[in-house]
Amino acid sequence: MKKFQPNLIMIDVDGTLVDSVPDLSYCVDEMMVELGMEKRGEDKVRHWVGNGVSKLVERAITGELEGQLNKELFNKAYPIFLNYYAENTAKRTYLYDGVREGLDYLSLQGYYLGCVTNKATQFTHPLLKELGIFDYFKIVISGDTLTKKKPDPMPLLYGAEYFGVRPEECLMIGDSVSDVKASRSAGFDIICMSYGYNHGNNIADEKPDLVIDSMTELGKYL
Repeated sequence: MKKFQPNLIMIDVDGTLVDSVPDLSYCVDEMMVELGMEKRGEDKVRHWVGNGVSKLVERAITGELEGQLNKELFNKAYPIFLNYYAENTAKRTYLYDGVREGLDYLSLQGYYLGCVTNKATQFTHPLLKELGIFDYFKIVISGDTLTKKKPDPMPLLYGAEYFGVRPEECLMIGDSVSDVKASRSAGFDIICMSYGYNHGNNIADEKPDLVIDSMTELGKYL
């Protein structure tokens, strides 16, 4: 059994700590109605999330993971989505089972804890506060904090530098290929949650260091 000995643990938000799809799909569908287009539904939105709300809106408009984007339509749609999401950031979103227990365990063990997400600051901070987990983290790095976001390693390396910790002493907990790529590029170990989004693909195929089903399992490995 692999044992991790990090000084710093950086944790993703959507698909790792919280299931935000119920709110995101509501906002996507309301946006589509305003545009006079067909609602997309929660199943499709669940397949599209994980790369920030801008990319989610692109996918909702095209109906595909990587479709041909109509820029004029996107420019009309994006502010509509943002208005809805500003009012629906945490109305339907919830913590996954085991998250609070996992965060309590990590805090009691004395690890530096940071949050790293591609979600914009204006949505990340209210969401974490509303769900009562903001204060677990000494730093929150959002998608617009730096010039680059995951899968680029910049946010992870910024977190390591903030705490004065070497990358090889750091662990990422995430759920997607974006998290794995960022971790590998930064020199972090990476644990992935089996229940996350990852566009419907099995995260084990990306070969993270470990895949677990609940954050309550972290005590076995840390």
